Amino acid sequence: MGITFKKSLVKLGITALVGGLGGTVFTWLGLPAGWLSGAMVAVALVTLGGVSIGVPTPVRNAVFVALGLVMGSGVQPDFLLRASEWPLSLAILAITVFGIACASYAVLRYAGRWPAETALYGAVPGALSFVMALAAERGADLGRIATTQTIRLLFLVAFLPMLIVGTSGLPAETANAVERVPLLTSLIGLILCAVGGFFANRAGVPAGWMVGSFLISMIGNGSGYVAMGLPEQLQIPCYILLGSLIGSRFESITPRELVRLTGISVAAFAAGVLIAGLGASITSYLMDIPFGQALLAYAPGGLEVMTLLSFMLDLDPIYVAVHQIFRFVSMALLLPWISVVILGRESRQSLS
Repeated sequence: MGITFKKSLVKLGITALVGGLGGTVFTWLGLPAGWLSGAMVAVALVTLGGVSIGVPTPVRNAVFVALGLVMGSGVQPDFLLRASEWPLSLAILAITVFGIACASYAVLRYAGRWPAETALYGAVPGALSFVMALAAERGADLGRIATTQTIRLLFLVAFLPMLIVGTSGLPAETANAVERVPLLTSLIGLILCAVGGFFANRAGVPAGWMVGSFLISMIGNGSGYVAMGLPEQLQIPCYILLGSLIGSRFESITPRELVRLTGISVAAFAAGVLIAGLGASITSYLMDIPFGQALLAYAPGGLEVMTLLSFMLDLDPIYVAVHQIFRFVSMALLLPWISVVILGRESRQSLS
């Protein structure tokens, strides 16, 4: 028990060191979301080099709770009053998600010559754990699916902030105007958010630790009665560890497999982002919403990461979180039926 704990501690220390160095370099270069994206890239490279990297589950959950609190600290009371403005945006999102899945599927299926099952589940935007469960039942290639989903997230975190900064006129380093909160209040907020994260996770809510924490922080800050937040000095380690967590997903992928799958995965990613950008452009034009904000809401990435990026880039995290949750729920409800429609016709067939 003690030896296992020491090994986990050493692995966490190496991970934090590598991620911290990567985050420092990216931040020094002035890249958007540098602490997050720099840590992710550095840890991914080291992982591919064979170094044992990882973030223990309890630490990961604690980071999610802290980041949920941080994201909720950017919520203002008037944000909640704007929910009635979003039905059109959610409708466009539903069409966009369908378009992303179709475009990515076409690339993987016909350009990559992947079997139908593997192409379909590799094309689904986000919701990896749910997708992997369905894919396992259909006998799809789980390695290919996990790799293309991870590459998609890697590129989203590495390049999406730069695209948003370049198209929205935001400075590379943005900061949300969050009221300074005393340390004792921060600790109380963390405890409350941890309770919310625990119950959300037990209820099976996607990304429950972060979503539950986010909801508690959102309610406290959005009501105007309880100010919750974390000092920037405590936020930075959380960004580093989240980036490290994403990068460590390459641990089960060999360099040869990565090279073989990167080209087609990037092509599928580009097709999906093109559709997401089109949907975001329409929403931005019709509803006068910042393009970068709509793009983060529509992007085929994870709920936690996309919502966090919206906070880091001084965009509306409520808008992004609501849309990402809607995207996940929609996929969870519709994907089994979509699988029957597509795979019922092409079940276990390959073009190769």
